[in-house]
Amino acid sequence: MSPTTASPAAPRRLTSQDFRTLGLSALGGALEFYDFIIFVFFATVIGGLFFPPDMPDWLKLIQTFGIFAAGYLVRPIGGIVLAHFGDKFGRKRVFAFSILLMALSTLGMAAMPTYASIGIAAPVLLILMRILQGAAIGGEVPGAWTFVAEHVPFRRVGFACGFLCSGLTLGILLGSFIATIINSVFTPEDVAAYAWRIPFFLGGIFGLVAVYLRRWLQETPIFAEMKESRSLTHELPLKAVLRDYPRGVIISMLLTWILSAGIVVTTLMTATFLQKLYGYTAQQSLAATSFGTLFLIFGTAAAGAIIDRTGSGKFFVFSSIFFAAATFAFYSYAAVSLTVLFVLYAIMGLAVGMVGGVPYVMVRAFPARVRFTGLSFSYNVSYAIFGGLTPLAVASLLPVNPMAHAYYLLFIAALAFVLGLYLLVKGDSVEAEVGIEELTDRLAQKA
Repeated sequence: MSPTTASPAAPRRLTSQDFRTLGLSALGGALEFYDFIIFVFFATVIGGLFFPPDMPDWLKLIQTFGIFAAGYLVRPIGGIVLAHFGDKFGRKRVFAFSILLMALSTLGMAAMPTYASIGIAAPVLLILMRILQGAAIGGEVPGAWTFVAEHVPFRRVGFACGFLCSGLTLGILLGSFIATIINSVFTPEDVAAYAWRIPFFLGGIFGLVAVYLRRWLQETPIFAEMKESRSLTHELPLKAVLRDYPRGVIISMLLTWILSAGIVVTTLMTATFLQKLYGYTAQQSLAATSFGTLFLIFGTAAAGAIIDRTGSGKFFVFSSIFFAAATFAFYSYAAVSLTVLFVLYAIMGLAVGMVGGVPYVMVRAFPARVRFTGLSFSYNVSYAIFGGLTPLAVASLLPVNPMAHAYYLLFIAALAFVLGLYLLVKGDSVEAEVGIEELTDRLAQKA
C-alpha cells in the first residue's frame, strides 16, 4: 500500500518513547559500524604486527585486507542465522545480542597477542575475531530497520529508517575521526607498539555501554502480538521468503546494490581517488571525505522524511537524477581547487543521502512474520556480492578510463531511476503497510 492510499486518518506524531527508541537504535548502530570499520584505518599497522616479518609488504597488505574482507563474506551467514532467531524469538533479543557480539570481538582484537608473541596463531585469531564482527554486523542493520519500522507510525517509517542510516554513517565518520586523532597524537613507532589498540578498546567499551542502554528498549508491538496470538511462522523463515516473496527479494537486492555502491565509491574509495587521480594530499583527502560524510548524515535523514511524503516511486525517480548530476559534477571538477572540492563534496553527500530511502521499501516488501529474514537475506547477500565487487570493478576499469568511477555511479543512478519508475507503477503490489498500523490491522482482522 502506497502512502497515497494508506489510511486517511492523520498519523500521530512521534512520541518521546519513539525518539528514545530511534536514538538508542541509531547510537548502537553507529558504535557497531565504528567497530566494524576501524580495522581498515589501521590495516597497514596490523599487517606488520600479525604476519611474519620476512613477508613482503605488499603481501602483508593483501593478507590484511583479505581478513578485512572476511568480515563482509561472513555477513550473509551471520545475518540469516540471527534473522532466523529474530523472526522466531523476538527482534529485541537479537538486536541486543548483535551489538554484544560486536563489542566482545572488538575487545578481543584490542587484547590480541601479535605474531611476535604467538606466531601463526595471531593471524588465525584475527580472522576469527573478524568473522565474529561480520556475523554481528550482518544482523545489526536489517534488525535495526525492522525494529524501528515496527515501532513508529506508518507515515514515519521512512524518517525512522533514514535516521537510523544517519547513525550508521556517523559510525564511519567516528572511525575516521578517531584514526586521525591516534595518528596525530602518537608517533608511528608508538602506534605500532601499542596505540593501535586504543580505538579497538574504545569501540569495545562503547559497545558494552550500548548493550546496557538497549536494555531499555521494548519489543516491537507487532512481534509481541504475533507471539501472543501464536501466529509466528512455523516453518523455516528463509524458506517462506524465497518461496513467497521472490519479487521483494529481487527489489531489495537491487536497492542494496544502489546503497552499497553509493557508500563504497563516494565515501570509502574517494579518499584514495583524491590522492592518486586529483593530486590532493592525504590530509586534504581525509578532511574532504569527512566533510562529505557529514552531509551524507544529514542527507539520509532528509531522504527518509521526504520519502514518507512522496512515496518510493517519485522519490527514486527524482533523487536518482540529483544523484547522477551531483556525483558526475564532483568527479569532473574536484581537481579545480580545494574550495570547489569541499563544496562539491557537500552537495554529493546530500545526493548520496538518497540511500536513506532504501530501507523504506525493504521493510515494506516483507510481512512481519518473515520481515527480519527477508531483509537480512536480501541485504547481506547483495552487499557481499556488490559491496565486494564494486571496488574491484572500479579499480579494474580506471586504467581504461580515468572517469570509470563516475560512469559507474551514473549506471547506479540509472538503476535507481528505473526502480523508481517500477515502484510508481507496481508499488501498491510490492509495498505492504508497515508500522504500528500493521498491529491495528491484525487486531481488527482477529476481531
